[in-house]
Amino acid sequence: MGMKWRNWASSSAPLAVVLLAATGCTSTPDARTEPTDASSASGAPSTSVARVCDKPSGGPAKAPAGAVTVDPAVVGDLAKKTESSPPNTTFWLRPGKHRLVPEQYAQVIPKKGNTYLGAPGAVLDGGKANQYAFGGEATDVTIRYLTVQHFVPPHDEGVVNNGSNDGWVIEHATIQKNSGAGMMAGARQKIRANCLRDNGQYGINAYKDGDSIRDLVVEDNEIVGNNTDDWERKKPGCGCTGGAKFWAVNGADIRGNWVHDNRGTGLWADQNNNDFLFEDNVLEANDGAALMYETSYNAVIRNNTVRRNNWVESRKLAERGDNFPYATVYVSESGGEPRIKARTDKIEIYRNVLENNWNGITLWENSNRFCNSPANTSTGYCTLLVKDTKRCAKPAITTAPLYDDCRWKTQRVDIHDNRFLLDTSVVKCKAECGRMAVLSNYGTYPDWSPYKGKRVAEAITHKQHNRWHDNVYRGPWNFTAVDTDQKLDSGQWQGTPYRQDAGSTFAPRAGG
Repeated sequence: MGMKWRNWASSSAPLAVVLLAATGCTSTPDARTEPTDASSASGAPSTSVARVCDKPSGGPAKAPAGAVTVDPAVVGDLAKKTESSPPNTTFWLRPGKHRLVPEQYAQVIPKKGNTYLGAPGAVLDGGKANQYAFGGEATDVTIRYLTVQHFVPPHDEGVVNNGSNDGWVIEHATIQKNSGAGMMAGARQKIRANCLRDNGQYGINAYKDGDSIRDLVVEDNEIVGNNTDDWERKKPGCGCTGGAKFWAVNGADIRGNWVHDNRGTGLWADQNNNDFLFEDNVLEANDGAALMYETSYNAVIRNNTVRRNNWVESRKLAERGDNFPYATVYVSESGGEPRIKARTDKIEIYRNVLENNWNGITLWENSNRFCNSPANTSTGYCTLLVKDTKRCAKPAITTAPLYDDCRWKTQRVDIHDNRFLLDTSVVKCKAECGRMAVLSNYGTYPDWSPYKGKRVAEAITHKQHNRWHDNVYRGPWNFTAVDTDQKLDSGQWQGTPYRQDAGSTFAPRAGG
């Protein structure tokens, strides 16, 4: 359901962070970033960083009263005792390496309300033989203080909560070195203070058949080094990688996380998500975009520190002569929609610091991608405003309301009170790395499309209430509007007909 960046078709005591010296342009486990306690000279938001992986919280050293003790010396003990115990049982895993029976589908099948607690040093290891650690259909399961590693689920599937069941709580766990996703997510899932590290595809894959995920919390986690299997290389354009991916989630709080050194995108919300809050996160040194919000609705993005992202993927494309403004914060066919209930009726991006990334914020809309179009890579999906995909066809699509409602529109995006800082000597670029953009492509197909030509490009630029204002720019920024051929300086950007960034300040020679 994901897409390439543009799919052109035929045409308390807060911890502030500072910029670290650049060590290269490839994210590797040996060169991972480390936040510092010093105040940032750039004026970064006061953001507490979830440094979980190197300083994990320890679980109970003794079995809680009434808990069933699990013995690492007995292969399959955890699964067997889970099967023989009633719902709402607490299990305490002794220190040591716990293993399941070495069969592909051997896994723990929790019962409703079960709790699994790891003692200090407790590890559930799949031995590269088991696909899943915790599956089944139970709701309201809790997992705490447990390391889960070396499981091998198929592509797009996950190790923990493989069934995307509702009401799970996963806290203070280390989920690492698995294939696929470290975990799946269901409705009302709470994912807190975990180390989600070096998994083959995602740290988190929030996807469920029926698109029923609601009220998701992802808080104070460290999400690092994921997509080790480099799935975009294996399946070009799959849109199936990153630190965390969210599909059709209605209501999510993503806050206080340290998302860094992932191969690909850091956080990616793709396909009919709604009502997201991204707050107080530190997003840094991800190979691709820090944050993507695609074919989705209504979000607040505030108080995040975003630095040194997008160096690898965009540098590679720029060296090939690609002049598209691939962004660090990328809003693609997404916008505010008052008719869809959420905490806001727009996408509001404010009080963030973006420092020494490759490019800034791009607002993009693909003229050829709309409901029922062959260019819609989310096959079978329509917008949240149109339930029946077949309605988006000629002649009805040529007039209101379907002319508007069959498109995922980048509209009502309000970008204000941010600091955009760029020192090209740090990023090691000479051009194409300091851009803001609002644009579309020239509409070409299908033959019955009512969006051909520059209709969408003119709309996203001038008519859909997308607005920059009251920002601070330091460094050699330039601006792209309508299409990739329009490159503007700050005076042109602020002047007629664009009239963007009223009240903003520019210091083009200052690096940050």
